[in-house]
Amino acid sequence: MTSSEEEHALANIAPWIWILIIIVVAIASALAGFFGARKYMQNYLKDNPPINEDQLRAMMLQMGQKPSQRKLHQMMTAMKQNAHEK
Repeated sequence: MTSSEEEHALANIAPWIWILIIIVVAIASALAGFFGARKYMQNYLKDNPPINEDQLRAMMLQMGQKPSQRKLHQMMTAMKQNAHEK
């Protein structure tokens, strides 16, 4: 096949096939982007958790509160419950 014959062969494909190809590629791209972003965020949050007890203790000290272990545990539990509800 020469290049002009190949161009002619591509031009003879029905328009609905081109539309179908575009739709399939768009869906595949969207799925790949979604799962790629999801995996990236899971790894990011595993490596960089939002807040831990030491950070919470420092924050409470800056606010002028004396953090007890019970109070820290209560706040961490409440934050984890709120994170799971969202």
